[in-house]
Parts: sequence; structure tokens; C-alpha cells
Amino acid sequence: MMYQGSSIQCSQLEAGIVELCFNAEGSVNKFDAATLMELQAAIQILHEAQDLQAVLVTSTKKTFIVGADVTEFLSKFSMPKESLDRWLRDCNLMFNEFEDLPVPTLAAINGAAFGGGMEMCLACDFRLASTHASVGLPETKLGLIPGWGGTTRLPRLIGADNAIEWIAGGAPSKAEAALKVGAVDAVVAPDKLHEAGLKMLRSAVSGKLDWKMRRQRKQSPLTLVPVDAKMVFETSRAFIFSKAGTNYPAPFKAVDVIEQSAGLSRDEALEIERAAFIEVAYTPVAESLVTLFLNDQQLKRQAKAAAKTADAVEKMAVLGAGIMGGGIAYQAAGKKIAVVMKDIRSEALDQGMGEVSKLLGKQIKRGKIDMTGMAQVLSRITPTLHYAEVGDTQLVVEAVVENPKIKAAVLKETEALLADDAILTSNTSTISIDLLAKDLQRPDQFCGMHFFNPVHLMPLVEIIRGEKTSDATVASVVALASAMGKSPIVVNDCPGFLVNRVLFPYFRGFNLLVKDGADFRDIDKVMEGFGWPMGPAYLLDVVGLDTGHHAAAVMADGFPDRMANDFDSALDALYAEARYGQKNDAGFYRYELDRKGKQKKIFDESVLEILKPVCAEPTKFDQQEIIDRMMLPMVIELIRCLEDNIVTTVAEADMGLIYGIGFPPFRGGALKYADHFGMKNLISSAEKYQHLGKAYEPTEGMRKMAESGETFYPRPDQAGGGS
Repeated sequence: MMYQGSSIQCSQLEAGIVELCFNAEGSVNKFDAATLMELQAAIQILHEAQDLQAVLVTSTKKTFIVGADVTEFLSKFSMPKESLDRWLRDCNLMFNEFEDLPVPTLAAINGAAFGGGMEMCLACDFRLASTHASVGLPETKLGLIPGWGGTTRLPRLIGADNAIEWIAGGAPSKAEAALKVGAVDAVVAPDKLHEAGLKMLRSAVSGKLDWKMRRQRKQSPLTLVPVDAKMVFETSRAFIFSKAGTNYPAPFKAVDVIEQSAGLSRDEALEIERAAFIEVAYTPVAESLVTLFLNDQQLKRQAKAAAKTADAVEKMAVLGAGIMGGGIAYQAAGKKIAVVMKDIRSEALDQGMGEVSKLLGKQIKRGKIDMTGMAQVLSRITPTLHYAEVGDTQLVVEAVVENPKIKAAVLKETEALLADDAILTSNTSTISIDLLAKDLQRPDQFCGMHFFNPVHLMPLVEIIRGEKTSDATVASVVALASAMGKSPIVVNDCPGFLVNRVLFPYFRGFNLLVKDGADFRDIDKVMEGFGWPMGPAYLLDVVGLDTGHHAAAVMADGFPDRMANDFDSALDALYAEARYGQKNDAGFYRYELDRKGKQKKIFDESVLEILKPVCAEPTKFDQQEIIDRMMLPMVIELIRCLEDNIVTTVAEADMGLIYGIGFPPFRGGALKYADHFGMKNLISSAEKYQHLGKAYEPTEGMRKMAESGETFYPRPDQAGGGS
């Protein structure tokens, strides 16, 4: 053994060929501070080694290297800029020293090589991938750009246009796709990877493969015809703007770096990259997106812990077909869980199975599955009109109409058919779990399991714990949601639970603005500029104004002091005219199908006449006032949920809004937004709108936080994630 560390080992495989093996003590290889120190030591030994002829870089894990240790990022970005600059210089010098070894090098990529892991591969002369491998530079998803040579080496390897697509998009590429553009040199079966890597290195040592020429290409200026270069970079910026707007600076910065360094050598280009990395690292967007990533990891850890204590659900039932029931069945069956889909009407079953077939058809069009795969998913779903089919299922999701009497009756009838250890859940969005549990014999085996529509796209599932729900039941349902590919959060019972409880003060803020004379189109435009995927009027149309009207009444009944209206709202006026939004092509907007068959919103002049009786004279509001009047009730209500123990962690609170209703990810969540805003400033802004009611009233807990300087998230210099 030439070198033995905790994460890295160097050993001689055969005469002159050394294996540099990443073998961390944890479940994955990653570049934390300790591993970087070990890599530096190993590279030094390789430079000093006698008779060295080649180096094979390998991993003993299912992954190759997942990248840098994100948990260390926030503390890194709280350093003085000079310290971060020095750290980056040291890292780049180390990768350069590896790349400059006087022998050929090859990365044998057996799994995921992301971020710094991919940059390690780029520093090698050759890249050989397993058919199971996946490679990429996802740093822009964290508000960053590659900082260890990714923007320098990748364009010289695969061309500027391909590199921009990889880096600005941040999506991983499978081995075959990477081979097509030249990011890897060959793809082999997993069991052939090690031997094939050795064979390639032997060919390089013997001179059959020109490793020096390949290395020279990565270290030289990028060859681009000026006219082509201008087209590549300008087209890329336009495309990024169309997808991300101006709220995500990192993809634009990556394009700038590639353009500015195109005519430079490796070492000169790395100077450009390092300065740009530092620039984006200190942005609030990077801090927010890194925090979001850490919060997501926390949810995954919680789900993994739940799975260890719960029995896997192999067969479940969905009561109530249609779009929602079909969506739940599709999601479960796609993850190899057998599903019984029960309804009282054959038309509803047809609609549910039609939804499943439609979603599978889209998967086929995208090349995600073939006809055999579609048939396998469909075979796992049993549509039925009979309760008998439900009896042997381990878990039931009730998804019938949002009516407490109907739901309670269905739940009671179903419970009597199930085995004693079966779990019963309700896909309710607003109705109290404790209310629905009143007539059940086993309330400890009952909880809420709230999916969001459309099920296949929305990652969140709210698991609602009732007063009598057992820990074992919660663990089983969390594990199932995770197995279905969803991100579960556990909340305690209250009207609207977490997401709808927080969403409806936002909608009420919208109704108040419209009442005071604001144009709903202006509000939509401002809030979309704030970062929401759609403005509140458009969102209500998508949700359904009938659904919104019903839920608003439930919320007003549950929290009359801050969610009940003493006025007729725009929502009331449109509901009275049976304008229900997209479901009947008329709401705040009118809807028509475009050429692709998608609903397109169009302004309908007649809606202004409908709204006139419930609105003041048209008034132009300042953009910041619109944002404050919309966001303050939402943020304050989320803080109340935390104080009321509806949700127990800051991470779950923020991820609930990001995954449930599309809160702008670049802001990191509503509580992260509050931290950036500053609690004193938040309270001061809220006090300006006290005349609008209790929804704008800061809590005592908020005032204490302001006095003590406390924040929801540890400051970057204190820790690396949410609590």
C-alpha cells in the first residue's frame, strides 16, 4: 500500500500502474475537508513514486464521487473573500498537480460523478464509464458555478455549446449521452469496468493511445470561430432567460466565464472561474439554494429512518378514482406497488385509468419507458366497483369528495373490511383528521395523507397526525410516501394543516388588494416577478375557484380572527357567476386550447364588470406594497404554525411551501425569506398594515426574536443547515 487514508488509498495494481481508490467510511464518496487533504497527500506520493507509468482512479462505492460536501458550503461562504479565494486556489492547484502527472490517468466511473466528482474525472486524461454511471456539473442548482475547473476543462472537451447546456442546466447525463458528446471515452458493463480501464491505460503507456495530445487539448485555448462564438453565447443567454428569468444569476455567470476564458490557457481560465465562483458564492440566492438542498437532505434522512421501523407496503388501495385517484394509483404502480382503485361509478374508474394511461403515454413519448414498461405498470392497478377487493390491502388512501360526512362514512365502512393491522388514511386537504377519526374503531391506525394535484408533478405529501395517531402509523405512511417517490412532511392536525393554512392568508391578501382597487393582472405580474410560478389569480383558476371558495370557508371557520372576511371578495363574485377557473374555461381569466392542446389564459373584459361591485375604483399600487400585502400574512401564518407545533422543524416548514405550492426556491423558503428580510424589518412592515386585520399582526414570538437577534436558520458562520 503506497498510501492509506480514511477515504483514499493508493496501491500498485501491476508494474508501473497505481490505483487511486476513493473509499470513504460513509455510504458515499464526497470531497469534504478531510478527503481533500488526503487527496493532496496521495498526489504528492504519486509525483514522488519511482517507475510510475499510469494511474487508475476508482471507487468502491455504488457512486463514484457525489461532489463536494455541501454541508460545509455555508461556513465556507461566510469566510472573508480572501480566505475563500485562497481555498479555491489550493484546490485548483491540487487538481492541476494531478492533471500534470507525467503519466496517463483514467477515471473508471462506476456510478454518479457529480460536481467535484466530475471535475476529478475531467482532470484525468481518459474517462471510462459503467453503463450504470451518471455524470454532470449540477452546481448552478445550488446557485453556484463549478469551481474546480469544470468551466475550463469541460468546454475544451465537449465544445462550448454542449458544456453550457450541461453547466447552465445542471442536469445529470447518463453514460451513453455522455459518450455521444465526448464527455466520456467509452462505456462498458459494470463488471468489465476495472479490467477495461487497465487495458486502456496499458494502451496509453505503450503509445497506442495519445494521452499527451488529449491533455494538451484541455489545457489550451478553446478553438471557436468568432461568429459561431457570438451565436453560441448569445443564444445560450436568451435560452437561460426564457427558462430562469433573472432570479438565478449562476447560469448566466457560467456562460460569462466560458466566453471570457475561451481564448485563454488552462491556468488563465481558472483565474476567471475562481473570481466568478466567489462572486456567486456570496449571493443570497446561493445561500438559499444550498439551504434548500440541506433541508431536502433532512427530509430524506427522516424518511429513511421511518422506513427502517416500518413494514414495506406491497399492496394498497385508493378509494375514489377520477384524476386524483388515478394520479395516486399511477404514482404507486410506477414504483412497483400493487394498487386497488375503487369507486362507486364505472365512469370514474374509466377516468382514473384514463389518467394513468395518459401519463404513461407521456413517459413513452419521452423515452422513459417502452410499451412493456407501460403494460407492467397497468397490470399493477386493479380497478373495481366492489369493496371486497380492498379487504386484503395493507394501506388505504381515501380520496373521495371533500365532504366530512361522506368521508367519515366511507372511512368507517372501509375500516370494517380491513385486517386489524391495516392502515387507513384520508387524502383530505382541509378537513380535521380528529373529526374524521371520531367514528373509527382504530384511530391510532388512521392519519391524513394529503397529495397535491397534479400528483405526478407535485413532490410533497403532507402526513397529518391526529390526536390518537400512533408513531408506528406515521412511520409507515412516511415510508410509503417516500417509496412512492414523494417528499413527506409530518404535520399536526388543524384546519388546512400546514400548506393550505398558510396559503389562504396569501389568497386573502390578494382579495383585499383587489377590493381596494388593484388590478388582479398587476398583482399576478408582480408576484410572478417575485418568483412564484404563477400569480394568485392564475393559481386560483388552476386550483378551481369552487375548490378555493369551499376551502376559504373552512379556513374562515377554523381561524375567524384572521381568515374570515367582512366583505364580499372577488372570489365570491366569480364563484357566484359559476366561473370556476380552468375546469370550465372561465375564472379570473378565460381559457382556450393552444395548438398543443394546452390551456392558454386570455384576459376577458367581462370579468371586470363582474368584479366592479366588490372593488373600489381602480388604483395603482406600488410593487413593494403588493409584495408586502401578499407575503406578510403568509410568512406570519407560517411562523404561527411553527409556534403552534403544527410543524416541528424550520426545514419542514419551508420545504412544505416550496414542494407544496411552488414558493420561489431561490428565496430558500418563507422562513429563509424572513431571515433575509430581517425580523425587525418584517415587524416594521407588518405594523404599516395593522388596519388590514390580525393576519398582519406579528406574534409575540416574532417580537422576542427581533429583540434577541435570533434567526430561524443558524447564520452561515454558525452552522450549515436548517434545524
